[in-house]
This record gives sequence, C-alpha cells and structure tokens, in this order.
Amino acid sequence: MSLPSKMKALLYEEPKKHKIVEVDLPTVRDNDVLIKVKACGVCGTDLHIHDGEFIARFPLIPGHEVVGVVAAVGKSVKGFKVGERVVADNSELCGECFYCRRGEVLLCEHFEAHGVTLPGAFAEYCAYPAGKVFTIENLSDVEATLLEPASCAAHGLDKIAPKQGSSVLLLGAGPTGLVLAQLLKLNGGAHVTIAAPEGLKIDLAKSLEAGDTYVPLSRKDSKPQFEQLKKDNPYGFDIVIEATGSVKILEDAINYVRRGGKLVVYGVYSNEARVSWPPSKIFGDEITILGSFSETYKFPNAISYLDSGKVKVKGIVNKTFKLEQWEECLESMRNKSAIKAAIVFD
Repeated sequence: MSLPSKMKALLYEEPKKHKIVEVDLPTVRDNDVLIKVKACGVCGTDLHIHDGEFIARFPLIPGHEVVGVVAAVGKSVKGFKVGERVVADNSELCGECFYCRRGEVLLCEHFEAHGVTLPGAFAEYCAYPAGKVFTIENLSDVEATLLEPASCAAHGLDKIAPKQGSSVLLLGAGPTGLVLAQLLKLNGGAHVTIAAPEGLKIDLAKSLEAGDTYVPLSRKDSKPQFEQLKKDNPYGFDIVIEATGSVKILEDAINYVRRGGKLVVYGVYSNEARVSWPPSKIFGDEITILGSFSETYKFPNAISYLDSGKVKVKGIVNKTFKLEQWEECLESMRNKSAIKAAIVFD
C-alpha cells in the first residue's frame, strides 16, 4: 500500500474551534501499526471534548473509536498484514506509576488516549501500539465502531460483577448502555428493565431485544412512569445503572436500588456536576456505589461478543457523516437525532 506524505484531519486548536487541515502522517514507532481509517465512531464524550471537558488536551485531533485497515507496521511488529481489517484500543499506559505497579492500569497516573490526549482517528491515518490493535472479520466498518464502547461495557460488567438471577434497571438507552444491557442478560441479569425516553432509543432497544421489560418515559412528564416503576418493583433492583449523564436522574436513581444492591455511575457528566445522597440510606441499606470509566484489555471480549452476533448492534449507528460535515454531525448528537454517529472515509 503506497502512502501519501500528508493526510486530511479534523484539528481542534482549542475547545470549540475546529477546522479541516492537511498534516503529516503520524510517526510510526517501532512497535506501531499505522491504520488507514475507514470509519470512526462519535460519542457523547466527543461533545464534552468539543467543549474542552473530560481530560482532553489541545491542540487535538479527536476520534477514539477507530476502524480501518493496516497500512504499514513498525520494524518490530509481527503478526499483522497490510490490508487486514482492524480496530484499536485508544489507551496508552505508562506501566510504571503507582497504580500500574499495583495492576490497576486503568487508573494510570499518565493515562493517555488517542482522540482525547493524543492524536485520534478523525483523520485519514492514525498509529497505535501493535498490542492495542485487533483484527475483525464479520462486522461492517460502521458497526465495528461500536467495539470501543462495547469494551467499556465489558469493563462495566467486570465492575458490576452481577450475581446470577440479578434484577437490573438501566436508566437510558444509549449505545453503550444497550450493549451493557445485553452483556448483563448473558452474564447473570435474569431480568433487565430499560427505562428511556419514548422514541428512537427505546424502540431500538426493543428491536435488539436488549432488555426484558421496557419503560418508555414521557418527554414532557415522566413522573407517572417512574411512580409506576416503583409500584411494579416495590423492593427495587439489585443493580441500577445510570447511563444518561443526567445529574437529576442520577440523584433519584438511588431510590430504585434494593437493600444490599449496587448503583452504577455510568454516564458521562460535566466537570461541574454534583450529586447529593443521604449517607444514612447508603449506610443503612448497604448500597454499593461504583463508577465505570473507559476500559483496558477488554477488546478481545467485546470482539468475541459482537463479531459473533451474540450481542446485537444493528441500527445503533443511525447517522454517518464525512469529515467535512463535522458541524452537522455535532448538531445531530446535540439534538438527539443520532443514536450513534460515525465519521466515514472513502
């Protein structure tokens, strides 16, 4: 595969200020795989990055859900062929800090992520360490953009560690939540209830058979549906997952957790967001509150589930855009017309 010297990329010089530029191809280190990008998913995190939130570092080429083909490899790389279809884990870890030495690599003090702190895949090419690159077979390029969020869901499953026969309430029906719901059904979740605003996402959840019970919430006033949810589940749920990123919903979510149950903080929230829970309830009901952020080493698991079709993703990506349509893409994410979007390249 002949390589150009320059490539097209979306560049943020600072938050909210972006442009399409021509830049040099990424430097390929000895252990890197250079990927020619075919598609890159867009998620809620990218909206936070646009606003300068999350852990973004500028100037930045965003894009952290890459799918493509191998374009070249570093001199120390073995096991990859040019033209092979691949996806990549966007994280790079130091391996030497306090947390890495304890085996808690996701908490790495020098955590770096392509598309967040390092150059990402809203570009024609990107380079990743070979150990973070994985081959795929069956998924389409657009569907394969869901492997990064699915890896995060797989990490979430590890954190939740559901007991067999658990009852689950998922608040929100975004892409990662829909994958997590299916993983829970396959790994201990005997009954999964999905509560989400009426419309596209709850309809998609039904088509994917992501849950067992569905609660379409009115966009004008969802109070009656939540009251009925409590009546139908007087003891609450073993596991409650807040996956909307709404502080208001997160604060109320604790009221649906069964005594001895778990509340999972799974959405992405603004840096200024705060919640207030009664400590006496957490103490008296022995509620476990846990967070689930990103993932490490979960791509093989996610590929096993999605590439085999055991976890269904058809229809989750419902909008695709060219790089030049980035502003239009952002708007589709803001106005919720995109369940999941992707940037695609010829």
